[in-house]
Amino acid sequence: ELDWPEGIKLLQRNWIGRSEGAEIDFKIDKSDQKIRVFTTRPDTLYGGTFLVLAPEHSLVDLIVTEEQWPAVRDYRERTARKSDLERADLSKDKTGVFTGAYAINPANSEKIPILIADYVLVGYGTGAIGGVPAHDERDLEFAKKFDLPIVVVVQPTGDEPAIGFTREGIAVNSPIINGLTSAEAKKKITGWLEERGQGKRAINYKLRDWLFSRQRYWGEPFPIIWQDGKHRSLSEGELPVVPPALEDYKPTGTGEPPLARAKEWVHYSEKAVRETNTMPQWAGSCWYYLRFCDPHNDHRFVGKEAERYWMGGDKPGGVDLYVGGTEHAVLHLLYARFWQKVLFDLGYVSKPEPFQRLVNQGIILGEDNQKMSKSRGNIVNPDDVIDLHGADAFRCYEMFMGPLQQMKPWSTRGVEGVARFLARVWRLLMTENQRGEWELSSKVKAADPNKPQQKMLHATIKKVTEDIESFSFNTAISQMMIFVNALTNVDVIPLSLMRSFLILLNPFAPHIASELWEGLNAKFNDVRGDITEQPWPSYDERLLAEQEVEIVIQINGKLRDRMKMPVLATEEELKAAALSNQKIQDRIAGRTVRNVIVVPRKLVNIVV
Repeated sequence: ELDWPEGIKLLQRNWIGRSEGAEIDFKIDKSDQKIRVFTTRPDTLYGGTFLVLAPEHSLVDLIVTEEQWPAVRDYRERTARKSDLERADLSKDKTGVFTGAYAINPANSEKIPILIADYVLVGYGTGAIGGVPAHDERDLEFAKKFDLPIVVVVQPTGDEPAIGFTREGIAVNSPIINGLTSAEAKKKITGWLEERGQGKRAINYKLRDWLFSRQRYWGEPFPIIWQDGKHRSLSEGELPVVPPALEDYKPTGTGEPPLARAKEWVHYSEKAVRETNTMPQWAGSCWYYLRFCDPHNDHRFVGKEAERYWMGGDKPGGVDLYVGGTEHAVLHLLYARFWQKVLFDLGYVSKPEPFQRLVNQGIILGEDNQKMSKSRGNIVNPDDVIDLHGADAFRCYEMFMGPLQQMKPWSTRGVEGVARFLARVWRLLMTENQRGEWELSSKVKAADPNKPQQKMLHATIKKVTEDIESFSFNTAISQMMIFVNALTNVDVIPLSLMRSFLILLNPFAPHIASELWEGLNAKFNDVRGDITEQPWPSYDERLLAEQEVEIVIQINGKLRDRMKMPVLATEEELKAAALSNQKIQDRIAGRTVRNVIVVPRKLVNIVV
């Protein structure tokens, strides 16, 4: 029910890695020990021809033979120098070492060799896997390298080769389940293993515990004390834990956290000391939004009434909208969901999810269409742009570049174009007197707008309002450009018209909008207050009749989309709107636009 990009949902599902299957016990030959293996394909058990343990597995020391010990020891030392990411790299050559020990396959009682390999991680599943080389690509590669048996136990329903077939099919060479589909075979053999006490149904996850401590000063202190080697959490009466002021909060150089320097603070009682590690920087970012609901509450992190007021609604997510990059997909966004669910289960919050709607903004590329970086020399310094064109032009151009979610190349000429638009807005209301001072134009009068002007205003209110809601900021600015063009050469500029327009412009260009608003207030002795205090304008649908027209968008004469545009839109405005249309951009990506034919009020044909 969350309005999140499907790509982010998929990243989180894969990161959590929920998998259903079975845990199967393999007895070690000539031993009372057994190895428990998790598999999502218990139907392939008859094809299991070897076991692989993580080098760190606790059983390795117990089962390795004297002859194989030197090779196992050397391999473990090499593995210890690798990260989990390096070990799990599917593209690298498989390595491993035979332990000298064997296990018994519970399905057919055959002896199978036990090896160790670095691609098996001790923290995932049971730290052991059953090798079924006929139906797993990684196992097949491993079996070929170490000359291990390959037994087909799943027959494809089509003409595909059986060896290397990894999908579901029909069980073969498996006496208990022969002829069954993979789904049926999984259920039957798992039940058979459970009856014999050799296995059980299981659910596994790739998700691992988080390392939640840091050796630095800037972080939330843990409400924990240590006494006689044991820890306890502080009672509510002992809270809050306020970190001490330190003159030097840099690392100690001894491995101790900076808080260890505060000897008096660390000394909690005669026998107890405080925990000196702190929480990581993402601890606070997991739930900061809840404090916004009730920032002055001295008794709770958020009061129930305040939380239900601000986080209310019929959706599962509390925060209505979250805008953030995809780099947070499996870090902050996942942590925040976990934090919220814990608080929900404990009854402290009313929503099970933190963020209802998630929008990922696209990055801004350099003018060369490459990601900005110092090495490429294509970085744009915002301060330089602001010094040259002003903060409003910089802000407006970033929103005018294209759809929020898309990657977009920077264009210096594009900034200049937006700066010219804002200059037209300024000159629409202001004139320069003989002393070189700017003053409100005499064209601005407390007069009623005519019908075309009313229609234009209400069309602009509707368009800008809807485009802000849909994050189509670029087309909202295009509509405001149309509005300004329509008023450029009129003799009278109605005051009410400009007040509404400036409120629409304010989120995009707050400095110029506020300056012009104050100018109107001063000239007309208005005391309605700052522009940010004004209600958002509303539009009247009755005034929009005949104001909009449906424009057909073609590529090489073929219909590709339709769009609504103001009747008074110029050919250039129609052309710009068609070329910025998302469906059209997707179709012409990487192709050269040779011509754009515009038939006013009817169609735009893009020739590529």
